[in-house]
Amino acid sequence: MEITVRPLLPSDYNDILVGWWNEWGWTPPVADFLPDGGKGGVMVMCGDTPVCAGFLYLTNSKVAWLEFTISNKSITDRDVRRVCLETLVSTLTDVAGNVGYKFVYSLVKNQSLRGILSDAGYIEGDSNAMEMIKSI
Repeated sequence: MEITVRPLLPSDYNDILVGWWNEWGWTPPVADFLPDGGKGGVMVMCGDTPVCAGFLYLTNSKVAWLEFTISNKSITDRDVRRVCLETLVSTLTDVAGNVGYKFVYSLVKNQSLRGILSDAGYIEGDSNAMEMIKSI
């Protein structure tokens, strides 16, 4: 299994990510809601196949935000998907640390992703939170 990581390409948002979000039954975030207009993250590949992607928001504090993690639902090999998601989390966490951030925050609903984050040393915060968003 050859796992590689690459920066998101300008075409990835429309050509790959929107489809993945729809396949999982999630409403895709608009590109303007994502870091760098949908290019501020990484894609993890197994060979030539895109497996998962995620974004890193860099704030004006010492907190970076790992968000909108998504995977290719057609990858049915759970071991491949798990290794790629672990690679995604470690890569984005390392990027945040390498540029001076001291904390990485992630808001997760998916139980499998919670486990991956927990295994990577993330701890649970408040569980009684609700997302609130306003478009201005």
